[in-house]
Amino acid sequence: MSARVGVDEAIADAYRREWGYVLAATLRVTGDIDLAEECVQDAFGRAVSAWSARGVPDRPGAWLTTVARRRAIDVLRHAASEVRAISKVDDSDEVIIERVSDDRLRLIFTCCHPALTIETQVALALRLLCGLSTEEVARAFLVSESTMAARLTRGKKKIREAHIPYRVPPDVDLPIRLEAVLSAIHLVFTTGHTAPMGTELVRGDLVDSALHLAQMLHELLPDDGEATGLLALIIVTDARRDARVGDDGTMTLLSEQDRSRWDQDAIARGSALVKEALSQAPPGRFALMAAIAAVHAEAPSWPETDWAEILGLYDVLMRVWPSPVVALNRAVAMGFAEGPEAALTLLEELRGDPRLTSYAYLASARADFLRRLGRRSEARDAYREALALQTNEVERTYLDRRLRELVD
Repeated sequence: MSARVGVDEAIADAYRREWGYVLAATLRVTGDIDLAEECVQDAFGRAVSAWSARGVPDRPGAWLTTVARRRAIDVLRHAASEVRAISKVDDSDEVIIERVSDDRLRLIFTCCHPALTIETQVALALRLLCGLSTEEVARAFLVSESTMAARLTRGKKKIREAHIPYRVPPDVDLPIRLEAVLSAIHLVFTTGHTAPMGTELVRGDLVDSALHLAQMLHELLPDDGEATGLLALIIVTDARRDARVGDDGTMTLLSEQDRSRWDQDAIARGSALVKEALSQAPPGRFALMAAIAAVHAEAPSWPETDWAEILGLYDVLMRVWPSPVVALNRAVAMGFAEGPEAALTLLEELRGDPRLTSYAYLASARADFLRRLGRRSEARDAYREALALQTNEVERTYLDRRLRELVD
């Protein structure tokens, strides 16, 4: 492997893992999101030549943060503004590392200000905190890239014009802002748990970021059932990570996974948090989703899964937080609890929901139940539809294999 390839990989890895840290620390200097983004991009650009000449630094994130912040200071000095704020900046790596968690929490609460729509709050958090591309954020929301680009632009403009403060809100305001923060962290996790595109099923950097943020939020609000529930959901769901992809790189469904590869310590910790979250009555959506994940995780085997309990939890979840994706998951649970025909009836109804038009999992769920019923021609059409919509290569490989099994 050439030195340049090594540097390119190091920069790509730093982008995935450090973007949110670097942007949050730089925003502390600029007070302006667009300028902070420009400075961070500039730092990554400078890293190409600097790391090629001198080698990859021991702490890439600290290096990038220092370069981005100094670039921001230069820009502000040249603009003859923010002199007082600049004089207080500390460029030491030690200060950067100490502040990094606090800065990320500040950034996510800034993105999730009530002056913004809920959709914009979550989208900004994904774009700014984790560095997701506009296309990736759009797929997470099931909207077009142009729609998402406009939403992000309006959101940043609103933050600037409304002078939304870059800080964690006081305790009295936390409940108002919490729902959007929880949603943002959850979307970071789901985007990492199953990447919307690319050659990897899991983006571990996003999963780890979501886990870190959820843990911080739980520490900030230890008595909040939904903050506890979100942390539990992430821990229990991610406990299956090592079993989701086989040694040959193919995706393995929950029903086929080797449960001995699940992280039992994580399941035990997450399950304890589930009980804690459910004790905060009435349970919210994240507590209920965590409970569903825990039922799956605690089942000794796929045939021993308590589908009646899962279906009951989905019934409650639909009342607490009705959404097309929850309805889809409930239909799948219905299929395993009461049979494929019951699932297909519900799935056919969902096909008319415009919010699921481009959602590959609706087509793949239909395909699976049609296959189980021996309706091969319809199943083939559904698998082809799912393939046309799916952009993750690992999932596409799985769907293609299923389709070929029905053709042979």
